[in-house]
Amino acid sequence: MHDDLRRKALESGKTVSRKAQSKTSSRGSSPKNSGANSRAASRVQSRDVSDDEDQDKGNLSDDTTQRYFNLRSIDRDGDTANSIASSINSIDALLETDDINEHTTDQARYAVGNVIDEILDRKGSSTQARETQFTLYSKFLTSHYLADVLYNRVQDLLPAFLKSIRAESSETETTKALRALALTAITYDETALYEIVSSPLRRTVAESQFNSVKAAAIYTLGICTMFGGAGEEEVSDTLTFLLEIVSSDGAFIEADDSAEVVAAALHTYGFLATEVEDLEHESEDAVSAFLDQLDSNDAKVQIAAGENIALLYEKCYTPREEDDESSPEEDSAEEDATSDRPHIQSYLIKRYNPYHNTKEVLDKVNTLASLSTKSVNRRDKRSLHQAFATIALTIEDPRSGLQSNNASKLVVRIHRDGEMRVDKWWKLMRLNAVRRLLGSGFVNHYFEGNKQVLDALPMIMRGIGDAGMQSPRKVPASKASKGKYRDQRRFISANY
Repeated sequence: MHDDLRRKALESGKTVSRKAQSKTSSRGSSPKNSGANSRAASRVQSRDVSDDEDQDKGNLSDDTTQRYFNLRSIDRDGDTANSIASSINSIDALLETDDINEHTTDQARYAVGNVIDEILDRKGSSTQARETQFTLYSKFLTSHYLADVLYNRVQDLLPAFLKSIRAESSETETTKALRALALTAITYDETALYEIVSSPLRRTVAESQFNSVKAAAIYTLGICTMFGGAGEEEVSDTLTFLLEIVSSDGAFIEADDSAEVVAAALHTYGFLATEVEDLEHESEDAVSAFLDQLDSNDAKVQIAAGENIALLYEKCYTPREEDDESSPEEDSAEEDATSDRPHIQSYLIKRYNPYHNTKEVLDKVNTLASLSTKSVNRRDKRSLHQAFATIALTIEDPRSGLQSNNASKLVVRIHRDGEMRVDKWWKLMRLNAVRRLLGSGFVNHYFEGNKQVLDALPMIMRGIGDAGMQSPRKVPASKASKGKYRDQRRFISANY
């Protein structure tokens, strides 16, 4: 299966060893190398040219400052580099912006319809014009749930997005087209979407000249796999593809030691792994690869790898079933061993060992939880301490799920009628993936009934016997009420 996947993904027939031959595990050269390569490639002069000229000559735009998924999100990469706690609680900061109330649903519906017409009319369009079109399209699809506008238009939009992605006329146009594609996947339930876009996306991951584009394509591939109608086999193949990227420090797709690319592969692996019920056969290799990434010099890579390890340990326990056999003595011993942890869910039963040497895993995790080296800056050191202290609790007893040292809960509350307790790693993975794409628009997609979002995060519930508060976008704003609505529309997160 690995050989077939390599041929599909890399088409050129290039082979790369499963482990990077010179293992530096995403160390120091990654930001420097990827940044230098991107800047050098971006210096090629750009001008406004027609669509045909773009494809023939491959002109590049000077505007390469906007990176993948240009959202004003919690962290620029949508990860938990500032610790799991601050990542959850900073949802409040997202909703401080007035952008979220800039347009009503009807205004956005009308505007995005016009933008779609412009995207489909590519004849004679310039790189700059397409960048603007994709920006507007993404802005409106982020701010509101507009699936009705996409009805009967997705089949025409996909080729337009893929044309820009394949041509790679500029780094900016390609990343914007990738984000537009991902937003389409999470907005409109098109079961054939994955089949249409998976091969072009993998080709972009493997062959793009920009590491930022490779990373964006990885995130988009994850969204399209989750929401685009992929089956179990396709999800499994994508996980294998991502694990090859992680195991080789990016060399598998010619992004050697790119922390940006490796982090994207780690985040996307964790997101898709939440969809797989049984990872017993993949767990050993995956944990081994993630353990190697704990030696990275990039905090985002280390934390993403640690979170994935915690998720795989969490998934080795499943609810007890009627036909599960265990003696009363075993149950009693188990309860005694966890009597000081009242939050432990005793109905969970261990199905397999996620890794052959849990002590090795715990030693590495605890080392990062108490890291004291001066070679790491203060902010990254604090993030590592907070994240790995939480990860260690899960490794020690996977039944505990996602817990803090003081056993307080992570809670996301949406106004007064919705709540989700982020007490499991799978919930955190999905929340981060959705929020990475939708940013502050997540709250409107929730209120306006985006089925894709609600299915991904089913633990959000409305209050019983109360109509609840309207979405702030549905309530006319005024100068007199602006402050009131600002307070009402905020997420309220429990202290971590």
